[in-house]
Amino acid sequence: MTELLQYVANGLVSGGVYAIVAVGFITIYNVSKVINLAQGEFLMLGGMTTVAFISLHVPYPIAVILAIAVVTLIGVIMQRYIIATIKKASAISLIILTIGISTLIRGVASLIWGKDAFALAPITSNEPISFIGIHVSQQSIWILTAVLVILFCLWVLMEKTMIGKKINACSINPVAARLMGISPAKMSMLAFGISGATGALAGIVIAPLSVTSYDIGVLLGIKGFSAAILGGLGNPLGAVVAALLLGMMESLGAGYLSSGLKDAIAFIALIGMLLVKPSGLFGERSVGKGGL
Repeated sequence: MTELLQYVANGLVSGGVYAIVAVGFITIYNVSKVINLAQGEFLMLGGMTTVAFISLHVPYPIAVILAIAVVTLIGVIMQRYIIATIKKASAISLIILTIGISTLIRGVASLIWGKDAFALAPITSNEPISFIGIHVSQQSIWILTAVLVILFCLWVLMEKTMIGKKINACSINPVAARLMGISPAKMSMLAFGISGATGALAGIVIAPLSVTSYDIGVLLGIKGFSAAILGGLGNPLGAVVAALLLGMMESLGAGYLSSGLKDAIAFIALIGMLLVKPSGLFGERSVGKGGL
């Protein structure tokens, strides 16, 4: 029983990371209808930029803030000067475009930092915390805390602020929103910025658990996208639940079957869901056509 609980706890940590990535996908998709397959690179940039600032003797907290600001700016620039310039492109063209941006970011990162892996110091300590026989690293708790903080902040933003109402308006009916004086383009830039910030934070909190490198975002991005599809594209709550389930399935599969199946489980679950229920666990969110 203790072994099972340990696998579940490990899966929740992995699922928390996938949840942040999935919410980033959905934040952008709901506003602009763009599936940003460069989302995983935001995680990589968050971790690598933090390492770079710390190497320049910038204090840890300030390095984290600067890294999040840099990746947020990259997200905004990506939307403003690349995505928004191709307003009439098809969905497939935009997907291919974001794949190209992902490859470009990864290539530039490999030129700047090389192909070596870098370690980031834990926020508190490497000493694990034990509870009813389960051992959880302190950094894992920071990851789950980051997930809860991000979800709470996004909920407050979307449900309790005027900016959130504007984003929702652009998501539901961009034409009507434009007639009311709301700029879908600005809301789309904001969505990319938010996605960049949340992705950067995820990359920072997971780096101390393993390592960070120029290509770490590829697999994380794919798994986050899988969670977004499994939960129902456009459905934030569904994506979070699906991400946590995906993380637990991976952990249980690696523990009881084979560690070699860990990365394959996400794709097996995705294929199975698309065959059985293409709209996802909770169904796709019903929104308008969107716009850049």
